Amino acid sequence: MSSASPELIPARMINEYVYCPRLAHLEWVQGEWRDNPDTEEGRHTHRRVDKPGGKLPVAQDNDDDAVIHARSVTLSDDDLGIIAKLDLVEGEGNIVSPVDYKKGKRPHVAAGAYDPERVQLCAQGLLLRRQGYQCDEGILYYAGSRERVHVPFDDALINLTMKSAEGLRKLRDAPCPPPLEDSPKCPRCSLVTICLPDEVNWFQSVEESPRPIAVRDDDRLPLYVQAPFGTIRKKGEVLEIEAGEQKFNARLGEISHLALYGNVHLTTPTLQTLMKREIPVTWHTQGGWYYGHAQGMNHKNVHMRISQFQTAFDTQRSLCIARSLVKAKILNCRTLLRRNWHGEESAAEPVLKQLKIYSEQAVRAQNAASLLGIEGQAASVYFGAFSNMLIANAPANFDFNGRSRRPPKDPVNALLSFAYSVLTRTWAATLQGVGFDPYVGFYHQPRPARPALALDMMEPFRPLLADSAVLTAINNGEVHSGQFVIRGDSCGLTESGRKAFLATLERRLSQQVTHPYFGYRLSYRRLLELEARLLGRHLAGELEHYPGFMTR
Repeated sequence: MSSASPELIPARMINEYVYCPRLAHLEWVQGEWRDNPDTEEGRHTHRRVDKPGGKLPVAQDNDDDAVIHARSVTLSDDDLGIIAKLDLVEGEGNIVSPVDYKKGKRPHVAAGAYDPERVQLCAQGLLLRRQGYQCDEGILYYAGSRERVHVPFDDALINLTMKSAEGLRKLRDAPCPPPLEDSPKCPRCSLVTICLPDEVNWFQSVEESPRPIAVRDDDRLPLYVQAPFGTIRKKGEVLEIEAGEQKFNARLGEISHLALYGNVHLTTPTLQTLMKREIPVTWHTQGGWYYGHAQGMNHKNVHMRISQFQTAFDTQRSLCIARSLVKAKILNCRTLLRRNWHGEESAAEPVLKQLKIYSEQAVRAQNAASLLGIEGQAASVYFGAFSNMLIANAPANFDFNGRSRRPPKDPVNALLSFAYSVLTRTWAATLQGVGFDPYVGFYHQPRPARPALALDMMEPFRPLLADSAVLTAINNGEVHSGQFVIRGDSCGLTESGRKAFLATLERRLSQQVTHPYFGYRLSYRRLLELEARLLGRHLAGELEHYPGFMTR
C-alpha cells in the first residue's frame, strides 16, 4: 500500500511565515482572512496575471529558441512539499524565470527586496527546476514604481527558503506563535483585528494601553425584511424585495446580514450567493422570536471549536468564564441604573449597593447553580428598579411592573423581549463568523435550538445594548402605544413598531464607545467581535483570564 502524499505548503504561506510566523499560523492553520485596502489593491494589481494565458510546455520537449510567456501557472512537487501559483513565467527554451507582481514600489534595501518576497520567488524557482527547467533567478515586478528587481537564486537564498518551508510545516501542529511586540508591521496587517497583538500583549504585561491602530470600520448594515409573503431574489449585485405591489432594492455589498420576519420567501440562488459571500441569513417569527439561521461553510478554524468543546466539558474552566460574564452583567446593570435614575435619589443607593454585593458574590460562586441563583436575585433587584429609568412625562408613557417573558405582558416587556431576540441573533452570527459553535456554551446549558454561547456572551450586553435601546425608544417617544398589539395576556409589536424600534437598536449598535481596558474607540458592533476574539485567545491559552466587558 502506498503512503499518502504529504501536505503541500503554499509558497505564499512561506512568504507569510518569514514576515510573521503568527500571521502564517492564523492564515494557514486557522483559516483566518480579512481584506483591507492593501489586500484589495494587491488583488487589483494581480487582476491581469490571475487570468491564465500562454502555455508552459514540458521542458524536455521545448525548442531551444521557443519563447515562453505563461500567466497564472500552478506547479507543485511532492518531494519539495510545495505548491505555488506563479503570476508569470517567461524565458526562452529551457531557461525561464518566474515573475511575481507586487503592488507597491521597489524597496531600497541591499538585497533589492525584502526576504519574504525573495523566499516566495525562490520557492517558485525551485518548482520550475523540478519541472526540468534551468531557473537561476526570478523577477519581482513592483507596479507602484514600474520597476523590475532581479533576484538570483544563490545557495544562501535556497537554504533560507527550505528552512522557512520546514519551519512552516512544523507550525501545523504547534500552538499559535506569540504576537509581535510593538512591531511596525502590525498596523497595516489585514489580520490585526483578528490577531490582536497589542491587546494580547496588554493583558500579559498591563503596562500601557495598546496603540490606537486605525482599522477600517465595516460600514455594512443588517437588512431587515418583515413583508408578509414577500419575495427576495438576486439580480446582479442587488437584492430585489417584492411585497405585493411594493418593490425595494438593496446592494449586496452594503449588507452585513439578512434578517427575515414571518413568511418571507428567499430564492435558492439568492441564498447560495449570500452563503458564498458569508452573509448570514436569520429567520424569525412574525413576532420577532429568533429560531434559526443559515450561513456558508463553517469557519475553517477547527482548533477554535476543539478548544471550545474541551472547555465546555471542563466544569471549573466553564465556571470561571461564567463568573466573569455574570459579574460584568450585574455591574453593567448597576451602571445603567446609576446613569439613568429618574426617581428619588435616596431610593437609588440601596439598589446600587445590593447590586454591588451580588457582583462580588458572583465572583465567589462555587458552582453554576449558585451562580444562577445570584444572577436571578440581581435581576429581581434590577428589574424591580427598572421603572425608575423611565421618564414619567415621556412621550410614550408605559407602565412597568416587573419582567415577564413568555409571553411579554406589556409594551415594555415586549420591547425587552424583542431586543434580546435581536441581540441573540447578532451574537450567534458574530460567534459563528469568528469560528465558534454558537450552540455550545459555558454558562447556559445546551438544549436543542438554543444558542447557548450566544446567550452567554450577550449577558454583559443586555443592559448596555438591549435595555438601553428600550429606554431610549420610550423616553424619546420613538415608539408609541399604537404600535403594540395586546391579545389576552400577550403583548407584541406591530410591523411599524418593530421598524421603529429596530432603527433605535441599530443606532445603538453603531454608537462609538471607549474601551475600558484598551482606551481606543470603536462601535458596539465591532466590540462584539473583539470580545468574541478575546474569548478565543483565552481558550487558546494566550490570555490567563477572560474578563467580561464592563463599561466605565
